[in-house]
Amino acid sequence: MTLAAGCAQQESAMEMTGQVVRLAVCQTLCIDGDREGNYRRIENALEIASAQGAELACFPEAAVLGWVNPDAYQLAHPIPGRTSDRVAELARRYRMMVAIGIAETDGDQLYDSAVLVGRDGALLLKHRKINTIVELLDPPYARGVPGEIKVVDTEVGRVGMLICADTFVEELVRGVGRQSPDLLIVPFGWAAKKEMWPDHGKKLAQVVSRAAKWAGCPVVGTDLVGMITSGPWKGRTYGGQSVVADRAGEVLAVLRDRDTDVRVLEVPIGPMDRVDSAPGP
Repeated sequence: MTLAAGCAQQESAMEMTGQVVRLAVCQTLCIDGDREGNYRRIENALEIASAQGAELACFPEAAVLGWVNPDAYQLAHPIPGRTSDRVAELARRYRMMVAIGIAETDGDQLYDSAVLVGRDGALLLKHRKINTIVELLDPPYARGVPGEIKVVDTEVGRVGMLICADTFVEELVRGVGRQSPDLLIVPFGWAAKKEMWPDHGKKLAQVVSRAAKWAGCPVVGTDLVGMITSGPWKGRTYGGQSVVADRAGEVLAVLRDRDTDVRVLEVPIGPMDRVDSAPGP
């Protein structure tokens, strides 16, 4: 087949799938409590994603202050508030939608939350993690409410959000699926003992694949890189290996093992899912 014929065949296949989302999976290093350093790493990833024409950048769970970090009780802000405003500023600067996990305070409660921000900085969606692990933080994260799970219409299609262990609960994932999302974004803090890597990444791929089948749409699961520094899981590490799966649960992309990575992908969100990986940075 000639190059021209191959390109024509690819364009035809893309047309048959309907809308295509050019998204960046931004697997960033998070150092607990290092707000400014973590912001800098987030912006570095956005610079790479922007240079490759991404429309949507997906970041991990608790990417600004770290997961199960007790200092978040003093350092986190309400949503909307200073943290989400700064994410909005970055979204406007890079003209890109941003999905990211951030800690949220509400009175004396601390939530493990995630937001989706439009390229104009508008707060499009907020999700509070429901399936929290209460013994890892004292006092524990407050839990979100299943009835508040939402899907929002955006310029790239209908988008839903869950966080990490929410995907372990079939009814939560199917609850998103019943709202007919085109894409489900899931920030992860997928951690394990050091000796369990890299094999622990295979379980992450299984979780993301299963979630895609339950939701009936592609799923982007973006994991942290770094280490837990407080509580019962102190010393466990996040191994990266972020995963993108299509609506049938087919794993389309896996990012680097225990290293930062930014991967830009073209993900069709119509009925015939396929993915084309853009050239790396």
